[in-house]
Amino acid sequence: MAPDIAGLFIAACRAEVMALKPGNVHVHAAGHGMTVEDFLASAAVAAPEIARAGVPVGARILAAVRATRGVVDCNTNLGILLLAAPLARAAELPDGRPLPARVGAVLAGLTVADAEAAFAAIRLAQPGGLGRAAEHDVAGPATVDLRTAMMAASSRDRIAAQYAEGYADVFTIGVARARAMPGDDAVALAEAVYLDFLTAFPDSHVERKQGQAAAEALLAEARELRRRVEAAASAAERHERLLAFDTGLKRRGINPGTSADLTVASLFAHWLDEGLRT
Repeated sequence: MAPDIAGLFIAACRAEVMALKPGNVHVHAAGHGMTVEDFLASAAVAAPEIARAGVPVGARILAAVRATRGVVDCNTNLGILLLAAPLARAAELPDGRPLPARVGAVLAGLTVADAEAAFAAIRLAQPGGLGRAAEHDVAGPATVDLRTAMMAASSRDRIAAQYAEGYADVFTIGVARARAMPGDDAVALAEAVYLDFLTAFPDSHVERKQGQAAAEALLAEARELRRRVEAAASAAERHERLLAFDTGLKRRGINPGTSADLTVASLFAHWLDEGLRT
């Protein structure tokens, strides 16, 4: 039986905002001018567009961003949508290959039309700190397919790197962590996956908005936090340490948005893969 793509997308988005993710928006503390309700409303309207069967990747992204803009006036989910659309399309392919192989086939088949639609979606979402690119700038018309455009941006954007590298981070970090935690609830999975990404490499959203030094400093702080969290004597102490770090990051205006986007994509991929295996 095919997985419920829309339902799994909403579940992944919901788990992510219910988890205590230091620096990002979650139920334990709002921040950055956005609320949990903004993210849940965004997920609800974007899900049917991401899951719309037979629609090309770029068109799904653009339709989902348009739907999102109909319910919120801020960028709640562009990175999530960019990551989720190829995963959703891959889950529809009529073959028995594992999800990573299916994703690879979807990425290889991306077109200039996909790039044009994705560029339009990015312009509409207006992500913070976007700036201008030397080649394949989203402010202009697309001249290459979406994967080629993403490859050009992959050194400075971890979401673009997923397109370039076959979702390597999603599968080897995020999905791998989720598989290692059988029986854990969705929120616990989201918290663990987020910490894995936060401590794996500099967050490219932070780097884009605050610079390389800030992103590298966050990485070092997050690794120290993780050591202290893993040494916590109780769940209450773990929660207290995560929340204290969260408060400090938000006070400084630091939002590890890429780590959060990769968390949603990883949960979505994990559950899609489980659905395809049954």
